[in-house]
Amino acid sequence: MKVLHVIPSVATVRGGPSQAILEMVKALRKNDIDAEIVTTNDNGEDILDVPLGKFINYQQVPVQFFPRFSPSIHALREFAFSRELTIWLWQNIRNYDLLHIHGIFSYAPTISMAIARRQKVPYIVRPYGLLCEWSLQQKARKKKLYLKLIEKANLDHSQSIHFTSIVEQKEALPLNLTSSSFVLPLGIYPPQRILNAREKLKKHLNIPTDEPIILFLSRLHPKKGLDYLIPALSKLSDYRFTFIVAGSGDSDYETEVKTLVTTHGIAEKTHFTGFVKGEIKDLLIQGADIFALTSYSENFGISVLESLAAGTPVIITPGVALSDIVQQQHLGYVTELNINDIATTIENFLDHPQESKEMGDSYGALRYRARQFILDNYTWDKIALKMISVYENIIQGNKHL
Repeated sequence: MKVLHVIPSVATVRGGPSQAILEMVKALRKNDIDAEIVTTNDNGEDILDVPLGKFINYQQVPVQFFPRFSPSIHALREFAFSRELTIWLWQNIRNYDLLHIHGIFSYAPTISMAIARRQKVPYIVRPYGLLCEWSLQQKARKKKLYLKLIEKANLDHSQSIHFTSIVEQKEALPLNLTSSSFVLPLGIYPPQRILNAREKLKKHLNIPTDEPIILFLSRLHPKKGLDYLIPALSKLSDYRFTFIVAGSGDSDYETEVKTLVTTHGIAEKTHFTGFVKGEIKDLLIQGADIFALTSYSENFGISVLESLAAGTPVIITPGVALSDIVQQQHLGYVTELNINDIATTIENFLDHPQESKEMGDSYGALRYRARQFILDNYTWDKIALKMISVYENIIQGNKHL
């Protein structure tokens, strides 16, 4: 089985979707699926320094990059047009049994669907939250027109739409898409446990061993709700804590977040790490006392999953698709997207450190249950097997058309 994955960008600045596709393809290839990625050299305001027009081994998977049109106009640059990608797809798309397209409202996904339709190659689409209510409200007029003229037909002609949560699937219902859909979450590779992670992290930050650490680890983007989390933390001036902001984004928004921290008087309590990965990322997740993600909308939330797998309790909002699981399994706190409610929830955590410690205790029953729940449902190996079953059903069904 040969499957082509298409996405506008695999740059880290684009956040979870870009990382997810690399890990998904890696897991599929581990299970003997000939999966490859084509994308552009987009890197936000910049471009990636990678070879173009040929498959290379990129983060352990075969990826072919094509040049992104990079004019000075931000909106055009973000659309990530690529003439070379178009030509390659037109000439090579029939070499694949199936296309797995990631994203919408961007050139690479749109042209891939259009060419696949024309050449009668089956495809599925993972919109990664772009059909959720919050996302559709951003630049609403443009997206409504784009859907009406182009993207709805592309979606309706797909063999299926890949949602990563029931919440995401439900939010797309008002669009009345005629294609079938399925829900299959993303996965993680559980990291190696770091012994005495909390003590090591506090030593690394040069803070007292009894000072709580509140971690935000995600792409810096307006939908992540930092405009609620930071003001909420400012209400807790009587409490000792260290707030870690781990992640990167557009430079203008990074500046906005740093200004927000300063204007709300918690600059001295805040550490900005920038983008993190590998051992330092594992240390942050395992060493934090609590993880906070107060997003407006999150069709999944990989960092929440990683925190749960590490036994770190979480504070999230209902807009995070994993909030139902957190509530059902008692793995953390779900609070309304409201400054006072978030402040009260964090205050409760700071007032009852023993309760929170037990919630995330490496040897506690809740931590064990959380880790086991992740191992049973959310590892990439298990997700890949389910994905392969979806591929097989679609390919077999397409042969009988």
